[in-house]
Formats: sequence, structure tokens, C-alpha cells
Amino acid sequence: MDLDVFVTTHRTEWDRLDHLLHRGRNLTGAEADELVALYQRTATHLSLIRSSAPDPLLTARLTQLVARARSTVTGTRRASWRDAVRFLTAGFPAAVYRSRHWWIPTAVLSTLLAAVIGWWIGAHPDVQAAIAAPEDLRSLTRPGGEYETYYSSHPAASFAAQVWTNNAQAAAMCLVLGAFLCIPVIWILFVNVLNLGVGIGLMSSAGRLDTFLGLVLPHGLLELTAVFVAAGTGLRLGWTVIDPGPRTRRSALAEQGRAALGMAIGLALVLFVSGVIEGFVTPSGLPTWARIAIGIGAELVFLAYVYVLGGRAARTGDTGDLEAAERSAELPSAA
Repeated sequence: MDLDVFVTTHRTEWDRLDHLLHRGRNLTGAEADELVALYQRTATHLSLIRSSAPDPLLTARLTQLVARARSTVTGTRRASWRDAVRFLTAGFPAAVYRSRHWWIPTAVLSTLLAAVIGWWIGAHPDVQAAIAAPEDLRSLTRPGGEYETYYSSHPAASFAAQVWTNNAQAAAMCLVLGAFLCIPVIWILFVNVLNLGVGIGLMSSAGRLDTFLGLVLPHGLLELTAVFVAAGTGLRLGWTVIDPGPRTRRSALAEQGRAALGMAIGLALVLFVSGVIEGFVTPSGLPTWARIAIGIGAELVFLAYVYVLGGRAARTGDTGDLEAAERSAELPSAA
């Protein structure tokens, strides 16, 4: 977007909105309608500028203008079901979509690392012996062993709740701790990848890799995707500390941080679905192909949700952040 052309085209509208706001309550009916229309257009302009051509001075001016207009038009505002619907249909999927350049490489590299760890453990008996005693390994990998009974060791509802809580906590930690220069996120991600790689290696060495994948894939596809999204977003937040781009570091961190906290809520819902699958589908008596098909279906639905709804919202300027008028006005900085 050519910022100079955009400003020249719409400056008259912004000046007119500012003039109407200074008039306060001394507006005719037609002028009040005009104020509402200008407020909506200016809010759209602000979203486009923030996503396509962020300029500190212009962004600060329009943020203040939109905040004043919103206060005049709507007064004090409370959260409503409309906010929840907007979050689920636009804000959350848009945030996931916009961070795809971080979480997709994270997913690919993590999966490859898990495969390498699994191969290394499976091909080297001395490594297996360093993990546990032979009798303990047999207890883990034999038919009816701990890898299989783990998913049915507790009532389905309580097991699903426990899994959901643990996974949601790990995802939230990735999102929040990313600000510490990415280091905690890398450690959390490595621990998850290592656990997966150990399972692959031990079960493959016992000739039961197909059983292991039949147990992991139904819930693991969606669960791991949520973890990768959280880790990728956390890494993006950490990189913002290092390189905030054209904005001030404080402004960039505030925007990314608000979006990350919103994603924590959205990913908790995604992990709830994977927890239900892990609690009720994975240990069920369904054929392996049916359980895996359910997992693949859940994964495809989530990806379609991100790329269709999220892609559409992102192209209209939605970043997953709060609406422009709900953010604190920011002043440009020479730093």
C-alpha cells in the first residue's frame, strides 16, 4: 500500500471526523449519522495501516481519533456475546493465520527431530539401556503394557480433563514465556519432542510402532498442532523483543502480547477438543483406522478454520489484537 496516496485520499475524512468530535453534542441528526459512518471508515483505515504500512505518527493520530469517536458513539462498553463470536470467527483464527510463518517451520522441524530421536533410540540398544532397565522397557512396550494402558488407566472424563489442563498449561507457558528471548519456549518444545521421540524409538524397537501411532495419532495431530502454534507464537513474541521492526519495542510487544494472550484462550478450546478425543476416542474399541480418521478429520477442520476464516479476517486487517478503540492510545517514539 502506498501510504502517501492513502493519506492524501482519506485525510479529508479524518479531519471532518475530528471536527465533528470537537462539536460534541451540538450535532444535527445528519451530522450524527455522518460521525458514525466516518468512525467506522476510520477504524477500518487504522486496521489497514497497522497491518500493511505501520507508521508511528499516523497510527498514533488515528488510534486517538478512533478512540474518541468510539467513546462518543457508543459510550462505556461492556463485553458481550458479540465479542466472543468475533473472537472465535475472526480474531483467534486471524492471529493463528498471521503467525503461520513461525509455527509451520516449528512443526516441521519438531516432527523431523522427533523422528531422528526415535530412529536413534530404536537403532541403538545401548541408548535404550541407558533410558531404563530391560524389564522396565518390556513393561512399557509389550502388548497391554504401560504405553497402551496409559490411555485407559483412568475414567475417560477425568482423564480428558487432566490431559486438557496439562496441555493448556504447556501452551500458555509457551505463549507467555516467549518474551524471555525464546529460551523457555525452546526448552518446553524440546521436552515434548523428546517424549514423542522416545516413544517412537522404544515401540519401534519392539516391533510395535504401528500400535504406538494408532494410539497417538487420533488425538496427537490436533494436540501437537496446538502446541506448535503456541510455541511458534511464543518464538515470534521473543523475536519481537530482539527486533520490534518499525514500531517502538513497547508498542510491538504490547500488540504481540495481547494477541498471544488471546491465542491462549483459543488454543485452550482447541486442546479441549483434543483432550476429549484422547479421553474417549483413543482408548475406545473403535478400529484403528476409524480412530485415526477421527484425528485426521479434527486436524483438517482446524486447518480449514485457520486458513478460511483466519485468512479472510487477516486480509481485512484483523491481527487478533483488541479492536482499535479498545487499545490505549500510543504516542510515537524517536527510539
